[in-house]
Amino acid sequence: MRKEIIMMLSALLLMTTLLWGAADQQNKEPLSGQKVFETYCWGCHHQTAVAFGPPFSEIASRRSADEIRAMITDPANVSKTFGYKRNAMPPFRLSEAELEAITRYILSFRPKGK
Repeated sequence: MRKEIIMMLSALLLMTTLLWGAADQQNKEPLSGQKVFETYCWGCHHQTAVAFGPPFSEIASRRSADEIRAMITDPANVSKTFGYKRNAMPPFRLSEAELEAITRYILSFRPKGK
């Protein structure tokens, strides 16, 4: 029951962040991956520590850029493909610039030599 409450609160936090944090990016400087992370991801992920979701260092060491993009945009189907029994991550509708920025940012946490 506690996990379900945490999952619901996290989803609510993410949706609130999406509604309030989705600013028009056309008139702004190029996006940094850290800015996209702070806008969409920080509620469930941390860069190097386990939170609700896996850390970026783990994701970067296990996934390709295409797999990361797919998980962000269609997590339910990608989770099934990876063999996960369930998925708690909501799908995100990011601009191509946001998707590219966050993918590069996640991959920057790949351990050296991998």
